[in-house]
Amino acid sequence: MPHRTHRLVPGPAGRIHLVEEGSGPLVMLLHGFPESWYSWRHQLPVLAAAGYRAVAVDVRGYGRSSKPEAVAAYRMTELVEDNAAVVKALGERSAVVVGHDWGATIAAHSALLRPDVFHAVALLSVPYTPPGGPRPSEVFARLGGEEEFYVSYFQEPGRAEREIEPDVRGWLAGFYAALSADTMPTADAHLMPADPHFVAPGGRLRDRFPADRLPGWLTEDDLDVYAGEFERTGLTGALNRYRAMDRDWKDLAAHAGAAIRQPSLFLGGTLDASTTWLSDAIDAFPTTLPGLRGAHLLDGCGHWIQQERPEEVGRHLTDWLGSVVAGR
Repeated sequence: MPHRTHRLVPGPAGRIHLVEEGSGPLVMLLHGFPESWYSWRHQLPVLAAAGYRAVAVDVRGYGRSSKPEAVAAYRMTELVEDNAAVVKALGERSAVVVGHDWGATIAAHSALLRPDVFHAVALLSVPYTPPGGPRPSEVFARLGGEEEFYVSYFQEPGRAEREIEPDVRGWLAGFYAALSADTMPTADAHLMPADPHFVAPGGRLRDRFPADRLPGWLTEDDLDVYAGEFERTGLTGALNRYRAMDRDWKDLAAHAGAAIRQPSLFLGGTLDASTTWLSDAIDAFPTTLPGLRGAHLLDGCGHWIQQERPEEVGRHLTDWLGSVVAGR
């Protein structure tokens, strides 16, 4: 088993925490919300054993990485420069970037904005959608009718924190369960359950989370790791990524409709709302990801794909990486 090393490296906002295994071509792993480097615990040894230098990062605002106060510090352009800084700090000139959830969007924009550094990109759960279109806050405000979409619910500073932080562990357990294949709400023959992505008037997001059960991929010890980080840091840094979306819309206007041309890979779950709601984005891959070398939807898988199906994800990543590295 390769040795696992925790490191702090300098970044534009202070420090960036990462966990590293193996040696060889650099593969950077970016987590989503509300997670940490630990979400890649299954893939780190697999990639290391396959001959790669696998590096899982705590994204700005999470874990042991720096947490600036200003919402503007969580703009996409800032996070892309964090990733470039990691590559430089590790003594490398280029890397493959792999991301899940928000990490997928950050990985995609890293490849788009810094093709000189990121020569290939793999996206898990959230497909690439080019910059442009309507202002994000306006789009999300129109979703759900009388109910409120979770992204809109997260916009007001302090509002979601007041719901989550009094019981971080319980909230995380419910959120993970709500989006996992084996514990997510399922349609009843007579009554469709309320969607956990939406908040009823006067309600809370957690009102629709499954209670008193954990998904099969999440042990009590795993939950302790996640909860321990957020109990220590709070949720504001993580939530500020959502609050910076309109700033991204302005920052990236010059890249409206831009394709990512580097070799790419997409992995998603058939039971993940991210793949069903964004099916048009997947259909557009021949245009938006002309370098795509594989798109795989894992049947019966939910949102937490690399934790729900670690063996399949590891196999797809190593197969794809072999083709990417061999082609350089």
